[in-house]
Amino acid sequence: MSAAPDRMHRPDNELVDLVFNYMRERLQYDPVPLDHPGDGEHLKAQLAGLLNANGNDPADVLKLYDHELSRAVISADSPRYLSFIPCAPTKAALLFDMVVSCASLQGISWLEAAGAIAAENQVLRLIADRAGLPETAGGTFVSGGSAGNLSALVVARDTARRRLGPDAKLRIAVCDQVHSSVKNTFNIIGVEAFKVPAVDRRFTGEALRAALAADPNPETVIAAVGTAGTTNEGIVDDLAGISEVTRERGMWFHVDGAYGGAGLFAPSVRERYNGIEHADSFVVDPHKWLFAPFDCAALIYRNPQLARAVHTQDASYLDVLHTEGDEWNPTDYAYHLTRRARGLPLWFSLAVHGTQAYTDAIETGLTLARDTAALIERTEHLELLMEPQLSAVCFRRTGWTQQDYYRWSQQLLADQIGFVTPTGWDGETVARFAFLHPGTTMEMVEEILATMA
Repeated sequence: MSAAPDRMHRPDNELVDLVFNYMRERLQYDPVPLDHPGDGEHLKAQLAGLLNANGNDPADVLKLYDHELSRAVISADSPRYLSFIPCAPTKAALLFDMVVSCASLQGISWLEAAGAIAAENQVLRLIADRAGLPETAGGTFVSGGSAGNLSALVVARDTARRRLGPDAKLRIAVCDQVHSSVKNTFNIIGVEAFKVPAVDRRFTGEALRAALAADPNPETVIAAVGTAGTTNEGIVDDLAGISEVTRERGMWFHVDGAYGGAGLFAPSVRERYNGIEHADSFVVDPHKWLFAPFDCAALIYRNPQLARAVHTQDASYLDVLHTEGDEWNPTDYAYHLTRRARGLPLWFSLAVHGTQAYTDAIETGLTLARDTAALIERTEHLELLMEPQLSAVCFRRTGWTQQDYYRWSQQLLADQIGFVTPTGWDGETVARFAFLHPGTTMEMVEEILATMA
């Protein structure tokens, strides 16, 4: 006779202790090790036969994860992880992420999750206030910047179609520094890119105005996407200038601040974001520079009712969610239906630590970038490519080829000194730091740069 069908759902104190002890140990790593990329054949061999009819001892499975799988994952929360955009969640946020998971909290509708949604909306209001958006602004948390950009630009497209007709050829203005997810969104939603030349690597209002004036059908350019912190170089576009043009022409203005939007909390760079208060939609990823766990992106609309008109899903079993009242259903503001309450870990951490702690941590990354740039400029064989606007620093090692950069990067990781991957700069391979973790120090930076001598 088979085991009781509910055995997987019964309390198991031994399993709880086993997993909680591991989590406690992981949370106490100081510093978090980088670890290494995995070897595919080795991992395949370790996993062979694991998924079988009868299961395995939990201690053995956790040991396999701890000793093999987890060590084949480069830790984005290590202070020596300086590639791509790191993730440095606070301990409070990590702990509350466990609360969200163990309680099966979801964030689909007000009917099912009013408490969770009220807390998430408090955080969205805080971010909207920092951006200067009106009291009517609101939105939802989605999985990342890609999901946020897609959801927002679908609203921009459908709002324009009501004005121009369903068969109109639609275009959205961008410059070449726009994030790859925006380009991918265009393919998904069936619009074309209206390419505006960058000025000193920035998308400017002046260039947008000139490009529209020179185009025979400017009315088909229905939106513009400005970036608040390009991923590669941390550049903030001319948001004030772009917003002026979009308001003049009745275009949608979307701001992709997935990485750099957190700079709104930093007084030293706040002026760079002037103009964001006119955005029709705005994305920032708290799992980047607002120290939340993966995956968490805040999507905010100036007029959420426009998004609700586009994204609300109609089905007989969902009718109960759309009764009249003050209910706020996060599923009405993005392409998703099922969603976890991914904004709660950020809410808990903000409530515990206060906003000033976030400001201090973000300013630490900005200071580290400026100090690193100064050190590079003082080092004879290194060349700074541009002064950092935020916390990304691009530089070259004179005389190096692409192969030199890749060999150097691989050796850094092998020696556990740092995870610093090469990037591109006008067709050339160069080096790049992405500072985010407040535990990264100038001593770590100096150690890494010393390997380029």
